[in-house]
Amino acid sequence: MATVFEMIINGDIPSTKLYEDELCLVILDINPINYGHALVISKKVYPTFTDCPAETLSHMMEIAKKVDRKQRQALGAEGTNIIINNSPASGQEVPHLHIHVIPRFNGDGKTAAIEKGKYDADALSAMGAKLCL
Repeated sequence: MATVFEMIINGDIPSTKLYEDELCLVILDINPINYGHALVISKKVYPTFTDCPAETLSHMMEIAKKVDRKQRQALGAEGTNIIINNSPASGQEVPHLHIHVIPRFNGDGKTAAIEKGKYDADALSAMGAKLCL
């Protein structure tokens, strides 16, 4: 079954399109964190960013930079959150690669913070050994 983003790309569901090229589409999120919250969506279905070819992901990040600049210029955004939720455990709701570009304003009362923990010295060292590239 097609994802909601495939249906948007195919024109089956309306959207407010901000940009489109052969690799991606940018639309306004219909459930925004702040007004102007945009989604950079791959035209080809890649369930997660790890499934996406490097050239496409790099291009999408360049488009996200343009969206960021436009939000700062047109909306007066003082910052942005750039978020990719990668798999359902991270909060990904649609199994189709998309990058959230969320305009942020001092005192907007919104949060994109994830609760942080702490390592003790032994756990930090052990985790470093497990994840070392």
